[in-house]
Amino acid sequence: GAARRTGSGAVWEGSGSWRAPGGGIRPPSGSRDEVLQERRTRILSRGLPKQKPIEGVKQVLVVASGKGGVGKSTTAGKIFLAVVLSAKEVGLLDADIYGPSIPKMMNLKGNPELTPKNLMRPLKNYGIACMSMGFLIEETAPVVWRGLMVMSAVEKLLRQVDWGQLDYLVIDMPPGTGDVQLSISQNIPIAGAVIISTPQDVALLDARKGTEMFRKVHVPVLGLVQNMSVFQCPNCKHETHIFGADGVRNLAKTLGLDVLGDIPLHVNVRETCDSGQPVVISQPQSDAVSCAL
Repeated sequence: GAARRTGSGAVWEGSGSWRAPGGGIRPPSGSRDEVLQERRTRILSRGLPKQKPIEGVKQVLVVASGKGGVGKSTTAGKIFLAVVLSAKEVGLLDADIYGPSIPKMMNLKGNPELTPKNLMRPLKNYGIACMSMGFLIEETAPVVWRGLMVMSAVEKLLRQVDWGQLDYLVIDMPPGTGDVQLSISQNIPIAGAVIISTPQDVALLDARKGTEMFRKVHVPVLGLVQNMSVFQCPNCKHETHIFGADGVRNLAKTLGLDVLGDIPLHVNVRETCDSGQPVVISQPQSDAVSCAL
């Protein structure tokens, strides 16, 4: 408990405090961290844009993943169609600027019409109003843009679309935890995020990062969806966990979150997405539907 001088001149008082060379007492490490965190939050909040709701939209949900190729867009379509079947007005915004896939999955083509107020009208199919960068560029044309151009495109997709009156707008996020995710999270109020992942360890690492990102920007994470959880042989019915078993369930338990769905790896899901006829509509009795959200 004796006082001890360090090389920097600060004195350890032996009771969890530091005494500065001038005689002042520094707070214990824990409280000092809290003060710094509060100050940092206060400084950052000054530079954040003020969240502004999207006109006509009651609730915004985001479907995200840390990694590409885990079935995020497919699951977003299932969520939408399930909501439509419950007689709600919904819209789907494809925020993946570089790799928009919603136009093909929802069997939509063409350019949006403009309203007298110069707002884009979403294209509609299966009762869902959809907007995507894929409607504004050629199908095979790559988007070779820098960050500022991407941010401008996201802003237009959020603010320059006439969504009408929606109960829910679901945003299909691009993979990762970059500018698009942060921009959307900071510009509009979001009711909650759903994280999609396959059970394999590589995907789970990124799913965890995606979850923590939303928590840092104060977006509630509603839960996780385990996609491609098991493959059943169509001939012998033997089940194989190609990507591992229960990885998402274990991660959800670690993070204190619910598992919202457990979707098998099923050929019907792939075929119906490629043909633009979502399995929820074309094969409502399929196992892939009954295991979904």
